[in-house]
Amino acid sequence: MNIVILAAGMGKRMHSALPKVLHPLAGQPLLSHVIDTARSLSPSRLVVVIGHGGDAVRAAVGAPDVQFAVQEQQLGTGHALAQALPLLDPNVPTLVLYGDVPLTRASTLKRLTDAAGANAYGILTVTLDNPTGYGRIVRGATGSVIRIVEQKDATDDERLIDEINTGIVVTPTAPLAGWLAALGNDNAQGEYYLTDVVEAAIKAGHAVVTAQPDEEWETLGVNSKQQLAELERVYQRNAADSLLVAGVTLADPARFDLRGAISCGRDVFIDVNCVFEGSVTLGDNVRIGPNCVIRDAVIGAGTRVDAYTHIESAKVGANAVLGPYARLRPGAQLADEVHVGNFVEVKNANIGVGSKANHLSYVGDADVGAGVNIGAGTITCNYDGANKHRTVIEDQVFVGSDTQLVAPVRVGRGVTIAAGTTVWKDVAEGALVLNEKTQIEKTGYVRPVKKKS
Repeated sequence: MNIVILAAGMGKRMHSALPKVLHPLAGQPLLSHVIDTARSLSPSRLVVVIGHGGDAVRAAVGAPDVQFAVQEQQLGTGHALAQALPLLDPNVPTLVLYGDVPLTRASTLKRLTDAAGANAYGILTVTLDNPTGYGRIVRGATGSVIRIVEQKDATDDERLIDEINTGIVVTPTAPLAGWLAALGNDNAQGEYYLTDVVEAAIKAGHAVVTAQPDEEWETLGVNSKQQLAELERVYQRNAADSLLVAGVTLADPARFDLRGAISCGRDVFIDVNCVFEGSVTLGDNVRIGPNCVIRDAVIGAGTRVDAYTHIESAKVGANAVLGPYARLRPGAQLADEVHVGNFVEVKNANIGVGSKANHLSYVGDADVGAGVNIGAGTITCNYDGANKHRTVIEDQVFVGSDTQLVAPVRVGRGVTIAAGTTVWKDVAEGALVLNEKTQIEKTGYVRPVKKKS
């Protein structure tokens, strides 16, 4: 089977310089959703017809299995499909999809292609309570399809028809060139409609069959930011429902956002307004507090992530406690039972079993052992203005508050670092390290008073 995705439109109603098919739905372009669905059907050839913003579209979705055809002028769907003909295998059917219709299920498309077989012309239709604006499926006395008429060209009686054309069709490929070449543009839009091909197929003796999706939203397209927002909510509700069916507890399914893929163990709880991006894995009994953003992360069983915590490209062990207001940046790897508290940032660092950094600290480019306590206000000074350097803190170190560790530096096992110390040389195991300071006290001091104007 060939699959052609029509993606050349400008999308004027989006009021954006970004090509319509590149506007994001659930974190990826509309067109990417369609391509992913097309790939799941294992087409022999996959062709995307581009036009407006074609270079940007190529850059966004280009891949070895995707070919591109260019529609220089947007003269209608029939004209767009004709641009793809040289890239198609004439010996297999062609399925036509749309780059701005992102939620059609593969099972629905397979139902259509199975119904059409190798030689019939198949149309995906849907019955709407309000079909205004859509092309109507006109059937004859026997119930067979005889033509499709667009809203602007329909008679009053035809506008009463509630079965509409979604635009998604499957057609024999060999005769398609002739059918498309014969299209006219004598219609209200002055365009070459793919919908008119159905009459040519009937005249050529091909059966016309139809199939319908399980859900109406599978056929909804995007022509405006309002429609994009509506489909975003459909997508997110479907994702939430899938998690609920799998046993995940969502505090409010309407306030959940998935922009990638998530895998959850048993008895996972997710509070409101959390965003999951990329690939996320949550172990058994993980609890995610409200307003967290988690991207490309693995979080071990029993870990608690408190409110407003941001995690990106990080791995967290079991029974850890994160946040509130913690940030794990790329390369952070936390072992079991680690605590990373409020306003603590960890980047490209390993933190060992049971270690804690509970307040207002930065741990970057570091290897922290087990059982380490990092006091409030501690920072690893890892950047010299040109290069990054590593800090090594061995097991059972106590780091007092307001400590600066100037990398590269190694702090031996069991060291105690006094509060307010700057460590710029390696420290031997078991030592106490501090910077000597003199505290001066002056009696009888009077504070200055603000002068009255």
